[in-house]
Amino acid sequence: MTTLHSDTPMANRTVRPGAAIGSRKATVACALGNALEMYDFTIYSFFAVVIAKQFFPAQSPMASLLMSLTAFGVGFLMRPVGALVIGRFADRKGRKAALTLTIFLMTLGTALIAFAPTHQRAGVFGTVLLVIGRLTQGFSAGGEIGTASVMLMESTSAAKRCRSVSWQAASQGYAALVGAGIGLLLTNIMTTPALEGWGWRIPFIIGLLIGPVGWYIRSCLPETLEPAATCEQPASRRKPHWREAIDLRNTALATGLMASATIGMYLFIFYMPSYLVATLHYPQRSALAIACVAAACLAIITPVAGRYADRHGLRKKLLVWTVTLPVITAWPALWLLSHTTDVYAAMLTVALLVLPGCVGSGAFFALIMEAFAKPQRALGTSVSYSFGVTLFGGFSPLIATWLTSTLNDPLAPAFYLLAGGAVSLTCLKLFPEHIGRA
Repeated sequence: MTTLHSDTPMANRTVRPGAAIGSRKATVACALGNALEMYDFTIYSFFAVVIAKQFFPAQSPMASLLMSLTAFGVGFLMRPVGALVIGRFADRKGRKAALTLTIFLMTLGTALIAFAPTHQRAGVFGTVLLVIGRLTQGFSAGGEIGTASVMLMESTSAAKRCRSVSWQAASQGYAALVGAGIGLLLTNIMTTPALEGWGWRIPFIIGLLIGPVGWYIRSCLPETLEPAATCEQPASRRKPHWREAIDLRNTALATGLMASATIGMYLFIFYMPSYLVATLHYPQRSALAIACVAAACLAIITPVAGRYADRHGLRKKLLVWTVTLPVITAWPALWLLSHTTDVYAAMLTVALLVLPGCVGSGAFFALIMEAFAKPQRALGTSVSYSFGVTLFGGFSPLIATWLTSTLNDPLAPAFYLLAGGAVSLTCLKLFPEHIGRA
């Protein structure tokens, strides 16, 4: 029996190592908090075209959009920094303290974006504030995703692990669904000048509710890291060297494993509205409606598929298929999107593109987290996830737009996904599998 010594609601209780600790409460708290965080972080991508006009004036709309997407990608440069700092903090001080910190930082970054003056009113100062807001959001998200995923895993039994951690991805689907839904509502009830003038700020202001709501949710979480084990160690062991605090080989492989999943996520869900509007000339409302369908698939299918993976003990065998299928279908799907004006056909096409990622998400995160020992888990997961998203996903919208413009081919984003799939399949073959590891 291990006794927890902390000021959390779980203090003075005894728990068995590996036992589920407030599983349902932790799932709800982590998923809701993560959804709120990701809503604020990704709402930018849904309004990238409008933000480009307000903060990045240029000689052509494409150049303006490229600068706006660069600002979107800049936020990802801070993710690895946030992962290193907050991930290590979570492994030393606890998951709950780290998740409370990320809530505060995300709120601050969102406020800077919501109230930044436009380039017309404040010149470069407004643009700088916008970029600082993105950097702050990126730092927060870097520590949020990995730590929340680890808490989800550690709060449930090994037999339900894939379903539990799948809520991390599902919560991102709910965040994208709410963001796209709000955008769709605004485009239907507001005139274009009003939306571009001030209406685009409304989703960010709504996101500021993350502060009090997120703090309350996280304050109810039980701690899953046993502080007693840390306190009983000699002082020299309380602050291990970085090489002892992280498994470099597994972190590098997990980073590469992220390539296909994160490219697909950002291309087919978060970048899709901008791609449909700027490249394929879909109406804004149709593009956002299609994004809603993609986000709904992620939100609904992911937990169901996670339960299936738990029932059959699936990790790597399932991921071989879910990594390969998007690579095979991306080119014909983008070709169909560029040759149809039927919104329903486009919805079905995008839904089929995101389906493999939804099916493999629970097994994907479980595989990565089980590769790390518990004292290294938050840092290893946070760093591999953040570096993977930064290297492959964060600049996906920028790279896809650049490829499309340079090659003058609306199907060019498929080439980027093909490269990411090759990297992921290679890393998957080398990645260790520790199903059920505590």
